[in-house]
Amino acid sequence: MARTIATSTHVGRDEVLDFVRPRHRMLLATTRADGRPQMSPVTGGVDADGRIVISTYPARSKTRNADRHSHTSVVVFSDEWDGPWVQVDGDAEVLHMPEAADGLVDYFRCIAGEHPDWDEYRAAMAIQDKSLIRITPTRWGPIATGGFPPEVASRLDEQ
Repeated sequence: MARTIATSTHVGRDEVLDFVRPRHRMLLATTRADGRPQMSPVTGGVDADGRIVISTYPARSKTRNADRHSHTSVVVFSDEWDGPWVQVDGDAEVLHMPEAADGLVDYFRCIAGEHPDWDEYRAAMAIQDKSLIRITPTRWGPIATGGFPPEVASRLDEQ
């Protein structure tokens, strides 16, 4: 039986953003006040300026952590659990209402397209007192897939 071989494809900034754009399932890692990691499953997108954007609330741990310590990491998953993924590290900027309003419109557009009533959407974001985390990528790992290392798969195939 043929084995699935793990892959690691090194790409540039444009290619990693092209990979991330259609994928919205992410795991955001921020740093707690005590230095330990805090991870949150989030929905995210890529804005027109190539930043990963995540909608949140001011009181959430991820928001407070990113406000305090801007270094963050995001693992971007494919819709299929065993599909390709990538880790993107970057510097976060946190925007709160009303400054977050335009960014939240961009966030919605890159996740779901056009809203039928942008005034209604902006009003809802203001009522909910939403915040926006924008992460500027500074480095990224290879786009990876799971599986056996090639040398292990070949040994297993020989059996």
